[in-house]
Amino acid sequence: AKFINFDIMADTEPVEEIEAPEKDLEKDLSKNVNSRKDRPTHSTHFGDQDFFDETTDEIGDATWAEVCQTCCSHDAQEWAYILFGLSLGLFFLYFFLVGLELLGTAAKIVGGCTAGSLFGDDTNPFSGLMIGILATVMVQSSSTTTSIIVTLVGANVVEVKAAIYMVMGANIGTSVTNTIVAMGQMGDGNQLERAFAGATVHDMFNFLAVGILLPVEAATGFLYRITEAMTKNAEEGDKGEKWAGPLKKIVSPLVARIIVANKKVIQYVAAGEDGDGNTIDSCDSFYPVQCTGTVNKENCGRVGLIGCDSDTGRCPFFFSNGATQNEDQVSGGVVLFLSLVILTICLVGLVTVLQKLLLGMSTRVIYKATNLPGIVSIIIGCLVTLLVQSSSITTSTLTPLVGMGVIQLEAMLPMTLGANIGTTFTGLLAALVSGKVAALQVALAHLFFNITGILIFYPIPFMRNIPLNAARNLGKATRVFRLFPIVYILVCFIFIPLLFLGLSSLYTQDSKGYTVLGIFITIIMVSIVVYSLFWYKKKNGASKLYDCLIRRQNRTQTYKDLPDDIEYLKAEVERLKGHTGLEDEEDKEGDVEVVSS
Repeated sequence: AKFINFDIMADTEPVEEIEAPEKDLEKDLSKNVNSRKDRPTHSTHFGDQDFFDETTDEIGDATWAEVCQTCCSHDAQEWAYILFGLSLGLFFLYFFLVGLELLGTAAKIVGGCTAGSLFGDDTNPFSGLMIGILATVMVQSSSTTTSIIVTLVGANVVEVKAAIYMVMGANIGTSVTNTIVAMGQMGDGNQLERAFAGATVHDMFNFLAVGILLPVEAATGFLYRITEAMTKNAEEGDKGEKWAGPLKKIVSPLVARIIVANKKVIQYVAAGEDGDGNTIDSCDSFYPVQCTGTVNKENCGRVGLIGCDSDTGRCPFFFSNGATQNEDQVSGGVVLFLSLVILTICLVGLVTVLQKLLLGMSTRVIYKATNLPGIVSIIIGCLVTLLVQSSSITTSTLTPLVGMGVIQLEAMLPMTLGANIGTTFTGLLAALVSGKVAALQVALAHLFFNITGILIFYPIPFMRNIPLNAARNLGKATRVFRLFPIVYILVCFIFIPLLFLGLSSLYTQDSKGYTVLGIFITIIMVSIVVYSLFWYKKKNGASKLYDCLIRRQNRTQTYKDLPDDIEYLKAEVERLKGHTGLEDEEDKEGDVEVVSS
């Protein structure tokens, strides 16, 4: 101690007056606080225990300076962590897109024959709508459905008026993919609620748009007349060339080594003849697969639902010379299951990586960065969809982000609307490839249908809140019934379309008996719907249904927790025995036997 210079210490400023930078202090405090209630600013950060309790109205407004500082102000260790996380996230994103591509390809193989047989020149609006829904659900791609419809119109197989109703149905059917993706977050109730709401906001807009524009189109034909006027002076020209988006060039090479769907089978089955004019009654005309010599595209004269890569000529792993239709569909089913496994694993991995990267970040900053003006979000959604050539890929990639809370539901809606517009360009490209004026008219009708729906429901806040509130209520339904998304998909995308398709077909059989039967079934259905609405609104049906689901959920949770509860009770009984000195019944019986002996 005698070597210490006390003069230097005297001249030194007191430690209490040295303050840490405000940014570092806030960062240190955020590490120890996990609730917005404990912060002076009351801001919510990713990873907080009450993160999902915050509503959109409660999120504060950040500045762009805060956004830039949060994104760019890091030390070397943090940058290394961010780059590693981004690389890992891109890895999961790539295989997530591969899974989506495999899902669509496998769906075309499994349901392609059935989807192709659905198409026909049926001017019944409901039949056309239901055909579009079912066909899109089966092939898992509205782009494929609209391209087939446009091609059939160009080949004079389907009339323009019937095709307009089919593309309306394709608009509805495409939203089933991101609903399936939302179920990947079923393990977390909060994320599932948000993700399912983000997925179904697309459904709600499409349902509402069709609900208004289908009767208007059936009564006035305004889409048909507008597009007819636009293509009045157009002339049929030479066929154009197909355009493959950049994402296809990145993902397709890997997918093409696994499986390739022969889309011409669906087109030929729908048209009833192949490119050479030969009659095609069913998919049986393409089987068995015949190849001579080395198995490649050139040496295979007849291929079925599984084809070969048109770019490289290489046949995929699941292609088999001499295969039957059943064997191809089994291979498609295997790939379908494989794609769902890949999607689930990549979705969990992607969400986990993003959660780690966003841990501790304020929702004010995220909301500022993602809450773009509506028109900007629509343009972004349109451009992204145009690049990836699939609205399903766009919305399915955004859905997990909504589940995490990175993107708010209000920001998801305009992006899905942009995706709806972007997917119409696929039909326009198919129309240009066909070189037919009628095909171009259908593609333009698809475009103006989406634009009209956006003009009806998005600019006015009151109308915009209709699909938003409907999606929120559907998200809340997952709270009381975790399997609600599965029921929703089965009812809205399979059962109801099949029911209406069968019902509408009764009116087109040119038979009085079928017509009377159709009227009778229609009266029964309308009566059931009216009574259900009356019970739900006037008989306190909403609360009764809610209470029923809550009781079911509580009973399920009780059964799930029963083994743990029993073990806990046993442990408590043993603890009480040790504390009070009580003996077991077996010990008492042993004592009695000793005394009696």
